[in-house]
Amino acid sequence: MKKILVAEDNPASRELMQEVLSGRGYELSEARDGREALQKIEEIDPDLVLLDIQLPILDGFAVLSQLRQNPRFANLCIVAVTANVMKEDREKGLWAGFDAYIGKPIDVAALRLRVDQLLRKGS
Repeated sequence: MKKILVAEDNPASRELMQEVLSGRGYELSEARDGREALQKIEEIDPDLVLLDIQLPILDGFAVLSQLRQNPRFANLCIVAVTANVMKEDREKGLWAGFDAYIGKPIDVAALRLRVDQLLRKGS
């Protein structure tokens, strides 16, 4: 079973992502800040991380940077989830090393499709 970490401080967004993905055969875990996200990633070794850019303690870019520097997680599939949806924001995120970029408000169908595609590609 593929494992997904949902790293999101907003309860409504976190619950929505979990609800959308829960019936799809994925094992879901959650983190509410950047430090907790790094701890959970070490602990559960997920196949994919849905990472809010504006997390407290460590933001999404700081979490991404630490993961990309760790050989164990250098190729982990990490998806930016953010309300910053301008073209420049998307380019900055992809340039920084995110594998994909999902804007808020979350398009439920697009989230399902993108996660399924990324996890199939990583199989």
